[in-house]
Amino acid sequence: MNPYKIEGPALISFSGGRTSGFMLWNIIKAHGGSLPEDIHVVFANTGKEAPETLDFVNEVSEKWGIKIHWLEMYLGNERPIYRTKEVTYETASRNGEPFEALLDHRKYLPNPVTRFCTSELKIKVMYRFMRKNKGYKDWFNVIGLRYDEPRRVSSAMKQYNTWTNATPMYDAKHTVNDVTEFWGKQNFDLNLTNAFGKTPAGNCDLCFLKGMDTTISILKERPEMADWWIKQEQKFGKQSGATFRKDRPSYIKLVDISKTQQSLFNDDDQMTCFCHD
Repeated sequence: MNPYKIEGPALISFSGGRTSGFMLWNIIKAHGGSLPEDIHVVFANTGKEAPETLDFVNEVSEKWGIKIHWLEMYLGNERPIYRTKEVTYETASRNGEPFEALLDHRKYLPNPVTRFCTSELKIKVMYRFMRKNKGYKDWFNVIGLRYDEPRRVSSAMKQYNTWTNATPMYDAKHTVNDVTEFWGKQNFDLNLTNAFGKTPAGNCDLCFLKGMDTTISILKERPEMADWWIKQEQKFGKQSGATFRKDRPSYIKLVDISKTQQSLFNDDDQMTCFCHD
């Protein structure tokens, strides 16, 4: 049986990366070129994705003739405070607005232990879309985890939620080499650096879950990416000295380090997180 022949109702979590794009293509192909009405492709935008990611999501939709729902978290004036809205490529946030609104509401920064950004900006945004917008009580949550990511697959399968996680790439034994080979044959691609099959600046551009070496490598190419992260640390650290991580330098110091330190790309594995390539 083809692992990519997904049974609905299902949500396909498309991160805007090469891996989940590869997964999406195989699902479309397994269904004969178009998806059933009860299978929904969703991109949850935090406002901190690189512009190239947004361009790629839009291009995938246009070139493959597939509907992609662009979702964002926003805050209501009355309960429930956390809400989901559907936007478009043209109207999607590009300056971290949903993320910053969440931080201003919580009044503190997330960190590797308390990762409420993932929960509120992605997981719950998709949950509300399926539960409230579409009316499903349960569904398959299809995520792009590869055969060479067994630890992340194991973690995903241990989660207990309304939905059931599905990892067709793992079941099909597709690896990063398959993904790289696939995009090498296409007439378009994600316009972000491909480092040994991974995209350092993918997902939230300078996410605090990315390794320090990876972050420094990104900053060497695009130091301006740190501006938003520095702003948040300075905003919440005026009195408490708060940073996104206590076990490494602040973002403003990482910018200085990136100007002098050689980057070796030795730590490009992210901690286990819902976000994926």
